[in-house]
Amino acid sequence: MPFKVMMVFGTRPEAIKMAPLARVLRRWPGIELYICSTGQHREMLEQVLDAFELEVDQDLQVMTRGQTLNGLSQQLLTHLDSSYERLQPDIVLVHGDTTTSFIAALAAFNRHLPIGHVEAGLRTGNLKAPWPEEANRRLTGVIADLHFTPTAQSQANLLRENVPVENIEVTGNTVIDALLWMRTHQAASHWRPAADSPLSVLDDNRRMVLITSHRRENFGEGFHNICQALATLARRYPHVQFVYPVHLNPQVQSAVYGLLSDTPNIYLVAPQDYPHFVWLMGRSHFILSDSGGIQEEAPAIGKPLLVLRDVTERPSVLEGGTVLLVGTDRERIVRHASELLDDAQVHARMSRVHSPCGDGHASERIARRLCTWLAARAPRTPALARASLP
Repeated sequence: MPFKVMMVFGTRPEAIKMAPLARVLRRWPGIELYICSTGQHREMLEQVLDAFELEVDQDLQVMTRGQTLNGLSQQLLTHLDSSYERLQPDIVLVHGDTTTSFIAALAAFNRHLPIGHVEAGLRTGNLKAPWPEEANRRLTGVIADLHFTPTAQSQANLLRENVPVENIEVTGNTVIDALLWMRTHQAASHWRPAADSPLSVLDDNRRMVLITSHRRENFGEGFHNICQALATLARRYPHVQFVYPVHLNPQVQSAVYGLLSDTPNIYLVAPQDYPHFVWLMGRSHFILSDSGGIQEEAPAIGKPLLVLRDVTERPSVLEGGTVLLVGTDRERIVRHASELLDDAQVHARMSRVHSPCGDGHASERIARRLCTWLAARAPRTPALARASLP
């Protein structure tokens, strides 16, 4: 009988990073993949699934308007426990650092189900930055059985936390798998946004700066500073196009539209599906972002990146000189963005390809190790996975 592998994700970034692994596992001999979506980012999640031609086996639909993290956690724990009881998977795969990931891992742990953690071992050393992601990834790491790390540096983090080396596999990051797959498909078809896309108004002859920002720790003063910096840059460089796909979080929407909607060369657009966002990254002169995944994606395609955070859980991306931490200080953001717009040498120096987090084959490495691990446990895994609570 094939091994039952249950993959749980709920946010857009999780879906992007798990999609290439799901595509590999769907056709891997001896694996029966079951995909469970929690629906934490419903609209944006469906876009990713469509882009990668995937369908979920179960949608928990746990999100409600104004839901707190504790409320979400309560809903997730209850629904996932029922799903595990019904399916009895041989292993549960979670990704990264979201509330979905940690609660899915906790629910599996409480049922004695093995846990595989994809994108494991990332650390800033500060539980408040990013919040709550740093705590989620650390807590997941404590109870996971298999740790798939993107770099040797993330492996070293786990070894310092006394995770046995035999439980760790350095695979690279699946986000690079997703990025390279999408770029290859777009290049082959000469893909461009459709005529009815808000991106179709962009002028190919003018430079474009891509912006994303949605971290919870930046809410309040941090977001205000970022928006003020963008407004200053837009006034200083009226012929530069600043494109900002605005996250659906109401706090993000309120701040961004309240401060930037009247600036003519700042294009505030809805969150873009993955093909459009990959096109935007490739089209950009440089990127401003507080995203985790973009810290890996931008240098992999040679795009300078200014990170709107004070710390990063991906220090290896800083080593190539293509990524710079600028935080949320308005003057610092404006200074470094202006350098990239004014100084061709600075821009060229930050535009070389540097990809310490993957080569596009992480998913295959994860699948291979997963099957080896499950096969080695075959005599005892079913009994363990199907154990009842006392």
